[in-house]
Amino acid sequence: MSTAGTSQAGGSASLDDVLQQITTSNNPSTLNHYLKTFAPKESRDTILASTLSSGQDPLSVLDPQSNTLGYLYILSARLHSSLAPTPTLSIIEDFCSQFDPVQARFAPERVTFLAKGIAKYALASLYSLVTRYPPDLSYLTTLHAIFLKTCVATRHFTTALPVLAVPITSVDTTLSDLHYNDNLVYHYAGGIALGALKRWREAEEFFEICVSAPAQVPAAIQLEAYKKLVLVQLIQYGETSSPPKYTHPALGRQLKASPYGAFVKMYPSRLDALRAFVSKEQELFNQERNTGLINQAIDRAPVWLIKKLTATYLTLGLADIGREVGIQSEEDVRAIILDMIDSGEINATISADDTVTFADLVPQFSKDELDRLVVQAQEHNRVLAKVERTINASKEYLTKALKHKDDAGSWGIEEDVFPPGMGASTPWAEE
Repeated sequence: MSTAGTSQAGGSASLDDVLQQITTSNNPSTLNHYLKTFAPKESRDTILASTLSSGQDPLSVLDPQSNTLGYLYILSARLHSSLAPTPTLSIIEDFCSQFDPVQARFAPERVTFLAKGIAKYALASLYSLVTRYPPDLSYLTTLHAIFLKTCVATRHFTTALPVLAVPITSVDTTLSDLHYNDNLVYHYAGGIALGALKRWREAEEFFEICVSAPAQVPAAIQLEAYKKLVLVQLIQYGETSSPPKYTHPALGRQLKASPYGAFVKMYPSRLDALRAFVSKEQELFNQERNTGLINQAIDRAPVWLIKKLTATYLTLGLADIGREVGIQSEEDVRAIILDMIDSGEINATISADDTVTFADLVPQFSKDELDRLVVQAQEHNRVLAKVERTINASKEYLTKALKHKDDAGSWGIEEDVFPPGMGASTPWAEE
């Protein structure tokens, strides 16, 4: 590790000087300004990643809780330095579990910088950071997107569930150096994690939030989310539903003109027809990493075809059902129908002569399920009331609402929540 303990030529402060400021300052705002400006940008992190003139590690002198800002700057510089040794996991974990969130919020860009460095080494520490930094998890931060991307890349899907369980209801650009794309990446990656765990309804919600985020020009990630959204809907319902009305119309046109649009149009069909179509587009589906969802949709196709038969026939033989869905083995058809009966998807009986008799499905709810739905509805009502109170108290919202009361469609989330210049990245144009 390099040493920058003595004062630098040209008047730049040394790391010893920086440590003196960190340990004596009692004003976080002033200290943050100093740490951002004590040396030229090109040398600042090099100094922060070095050791003291005595050779001592400054992190061994500082306390993660009382010296949060200084610790944050030095640790993040160390994580991104090619000259300094990588901090030990215990140092990273100690900081993320003990730092003072109030101090850290004076340097949101530095918290993001730290998270990007931690993502390479310590998912548990990144979880501590994302759950402790905001006032609560309903505030969207840059850490949400970094954390979810890391969970998906490392296939630690269940680790993301406590974060995904809290709906995003607040955005504060003074709390985190947010860009428009952070919202898209968080919900896209969240949809992937939930889909991998076969939590289809929640995955659908996350993909839909990504797809429907307003923008003058849709981002490429929104089209990718739309492809996964329709596949999740086919698995879950056997058909797709229209996206929210405020979804950019170009997304629908692009999807319809793609192989995904053709797949949706022919679904559900006999298994041989679906497999033949997918075989022709296999390279594309593999490249876009949607083969798994495609195959799960194909596996569910017989279920949706059988459900359609229940609307037409009262009785039908296993062999007849097999011909309709494209399955030759009567035993395979029997297994599918029994699974559908057990899961409550159909009401049917199979007689000794292999005749299936269908009946109307009677919805059944347990007391526990009803109680859970009531509690869930009460919680949603509480969250919505809180959001409404916040909006009604917003001077910016009220000013713009009055200004644009005759033109309700002239402004949207991208313009009003995010600062200028933070629009959707990676735009794509219609061909």
